[in-house]
Amino acid sequence: MSRRPRASTRDRAAVRTTVATPAHQRRHPARLTTTRDATPVTRIEPRPRRRGVRVLKIVVGAALVATTLVVGGQWILHQSIFRVQHVTLSGELHETSQQILSTTHLDAHPAMIDLSQTALQHDLSVYPWIGSISLVKRWPNTVDLAVHELSAVAVAMDAKHALQYVSADGRDLGPAPAAADMPTLATSPSSLAVTSWPYQGVESAAALVASQLPVAFNTQVSQIVVDAQGNVTLQLTTPLRFYLGPATDLNAKFVAVASAIAHGTFVAGDLVDVTTPSELSVTGPSPS
Repeated sequence: MSRRPRASTRDRAAVRTTVATPAHQRRHPARLTTTRDATPVTRIEPRPRRRGVRVLKIVVGAALVATTLVVGGQWILHQSIFRVQHVTLSGELHETSQQILSTTHLDAHPAMIDLSQTALQHDLSVYPWIGSISLVKRWPNTVDLAVHELSAVAVAMDAKHALQYVSADGRDLGPAPAAADMPTLATSPSSLAVTSWPYQGVESAAALVASQLPVAFNTQVSQIVVDAQGNVTLQLTTPLRFYLGPATDLNAKFVAVASAIAHGTFVAGDLVDVTTPSELSVTGPSPS
């Protein structure tokens, strides 16, 4: 049997020298320094999202609640208990209650919440005598409707030579009897040729004058003539005429007319110009 040769004393010393390497060098080997190790690393922390999500949930929840309340409220307000069941009418003179109820659709029991005074007045504009209305809602299902009618201040012939009542703003209120005891408005034939009812334009000045005639002489005015420029002339029953010109400063002009009637001396057919109330001028009747 062969034996491995024994190491020499020098070889054993070399082994011992290698083994005798310091322990701290074995535990902490040298580390290579690289560019990656030398570069500082910035850590990006994720933004907190919990608060934003919570706010979003609150907003969405509030919107859903508000929508539910609105839809639910509309549904409740359109139930039969909140629909018109009783209507109290007042002020209607030239229209019947059934006409008003039918025109405004109040007889169809609309929802109280849907009623509008503006809409009802628009519906009733088909009746010329109705100037305005007042609407009062008495919940849950009662309505008070007050009709405010216009007053006739004169009469006038339309383009078909039919006598019509006239309001203070020149509105055609409808047929009038031939014996109506009111001043008659008149204009030029050319105006009637242009429009069937001229008294709501410039020539509404005649209706305005008729509405403000003083008690002192209003019964003496038989006709109020207006031209295309809005100049007004009063024709009295005497017969005497007063030229007012534009329908302005009417109080002063009426005082001048009343004073002239009471104290002046005129002949039939005279034309008294009161456009300047403090300086009257008289023009005699035109020669025949």
